[in-house]
Amino acid sequence: MGTGLKKKLTPIRKWLKETFWLYPDRLLALKVTLAMVFIALPFILIGKSFVGVTLSLGVIAGALAETDDHPKGRITSLGITIVCFFIATASVELLRPYPVFFAIGMVSSTIIFIIIGGIDERFRGITFGAILIGIYAMLGSSLSSSWYLQPVLLCTGALTYGLISWLLLLIHPYRLLEEQLSRGYMALSKYMQMKSSLFPGEEINIEKKMNSLAQQNILVVIALERCKNVLQSYTNSIDNKEKLKPYLHRFVLLQTLHERATATHEQYTTLINEPNNGPLLQGIGQMLHLLSKACRNMSKSLLSGDAYHHPSSLEWVIGVLKDQRRKHPQFHDHPLSLLIHSLIQSHLALKNIEYNKDIIVLPNFYKKHVDVKQKIRSQLNFRNARLRYAIRLSSCFLLGYILTTVFHIQKGEWIILTSLFVCQPSYSETKQRLFQRIFGTLSGVVTGVIISQLMPTLPGQILTLLVANFAFFLWLKRRYSRSVIFITIFVISAFNLISGMGVEMMGARILDTLIGATLAILSVRFLWPDWQKDKLPILLSTALRRNNLYYKAILKAYHMCELNETSYAKARQRAHIADNSLTQAWQGMKLEPKSSKRKQEAAFHLTYLNHALISYLSAFGSHRHTPTHFSEQESWAYLRIGEELDKISRINLDQVDEIPVIEFKSFLDELTTAIEVCEKGSKRQKLVILYNIAEVLYQILFVIQNYKR
Repeated sequence: MGTGLKKKLTPIRKWLKETFWLYPDRLLALKVTLAMVFIALPFILIGKSFVGVTLSLGVIAGALAETDDHPKGRITSLGITIVCFFIATASVELLRPYPVFFAIGMVSSTIIFIIIGGIDERFRGITFGAILIGIYAMLGSSLSSSWYLQPVLLCTGALTYGLISWLLLLIHPYRLLEEQLSRGYMALSKYMQMKSSLFPGEEINIEKKMNSLAQQNILVVIALERCKNVLQSYTNSIDNKEKLKPYLHRFVLLQTLHERATATHEQYTTLINEPNNGPLLQGIGQMLHLLSKACRNMSKSLLSGDAYHHPSSLEWVIGVLKDQRRKHPQFHDHPLSLLIHSLIQSHLALKNIEYNKDIIVLPNFYKKHVDVKQKIRSQLNFRNARLRYAIRLSSCFLLGYILTTVFHIQKGEWIILTSLFVCQPSYSETKQRLFQRIFGTLSGVVTGVIISQLMPTLPGQILTLLVANFAFFLWLKRRYSRSVIFITIFVISAFNLISGMGVEMMGARILDTLIGATLAILSVRFLWPDWQKDKLPILLSTALRRNNLYYKAILKAYHMCELNETSYAKARQRAHIADNSLTQAWQGMKLEPKSSKRKQEAAFHLTYLNHALISYLSAFGSHRHTPTHFSEQESWAYLRIGEELDKISRINLDQVDEIPVIEFKSFLDELTTAIEVCEKGSKRQKLVILYNIAEVLYQILFVIQNYKR
């Protein structure tokens, strides 16, 4: 009987695995929907729609507040979440009859929650959820029969989802690590696929493609940072560190592959313009394409638990490249030799993933103790961006509440809810959210009204509610505007279930959305705006300073000093994070009303050049494990680059008189001489990489010099 049942369940388990388990966004949407079915659906079916919908809102808030923790940390976070949720919802119910005290409590609690969220990434999700669930309590307070009903229902919904998610994590405790690593490999796969189009490429498209790569690199670096955070949570929570080794190994491999993928060994224009490079460039492009496929296979392997399958066609491409190498008798002197060597190393590392786990030194990820008082104190400064954001958001809430109270706006709480989602720390982010929110709401209203007319029955409204909820979480992390469409449909179904007035309420929702979005954009526009153009000088200085630290870490590796791989990876990651900040600043400037076209162009060039700089540094660092002995003249060149990086990182964009362009030009000439006298081989090619680093710095100096002219 047991064997027969197992055979019957096998196709179902296979379907669940292929449909949901391999897709983290689908799995999240399924967990939330199942929690609603379990806790809310029975009440809706027996006619207690208010209870069922309120429980559903609690489930949504609980899912949005969920943290990426080891099961031990997750249950602690869940307890903190429920306490915060109860305080927020009970405060709304108890203070709502007293408008003045309610307004004071709403403003002060918003600021407090946002400051607490700045202490640690874990608290950020919890405090956002607490603010959100407080607004949910405001929406339903007029329908609640007693002050404690909504707090109990909302917290019960959040607790139900939290326990379901925790139990699933308890059954498969390393799922979070697998998900984050999978996202990292998938992001890197897309980066490699984009980069493969550069080999061979057209010279006129290189700059555009490089900026697209810089934007994709943001996603890879974010994924790496999230992987590190989850690894820290697991390292602090488990005693048997041996179980972490496979994941640590794959994380280190992901870092190594990323460094090699971002590496640029020679200027693309130089490579493209050399006619004999055509076959080699095509082979490199094909190899990058197949390495992209390999990373995609690794991503799927991590989620499925199946063995990783390395693309066999990579061996064939490498064979073709070796044939091409034979046609170049002095291939070890060829500008592409180091790049091909680096790609082959990536191929071997992926191919032998199951055989060399004990060879590399794995990093430690113990999370340092967070000084809570210091974290809070650092935010209680008016120059701090998070405090300014807290003041802007609470101001939106206060104005929305005043408008609702004075003009008796129907369901004016939606004004506050819209402000919460639209108002972001920067003007550019807020502007993007504004259009996404308005477009999503209008589209959702039209779609929801049509669906409610086609499916007016109770089963139809329940089905719409559950499907809209599933789709909301499915798209939430991928496309916000689309997720807004489905949460609007969810709201229509919810009001239809409670009062049969879902369609009638949509006029008020559209009006409230427009008011809330307007308050959000005005607050970030006029209340101490954080213009990206003003942040550009410090962001560039930070990026160059961190590139300098990354460069120094590479030099330590080349000179075989005591190298801590964790410190090296940290220096490299911090350089990429600074590069991302510079890229995001340029993207934000395009949406800012006060950014002149000339400064936008300067930001574009600085972003392009800094990403080129970090690409050359990655090329230099990717060969650090090959022992290299430098002559006195070669050592001078390496040390001089560090000195120039030091100088340039201290230059302010506004201090154009201090820029040593002429002095730097003489250094480039000296470096050219050093390359000419160096023997051909890998050392000379590394000096060429060094020259490319210096030339990028020289171009950065020119952009800085013309920044204010």
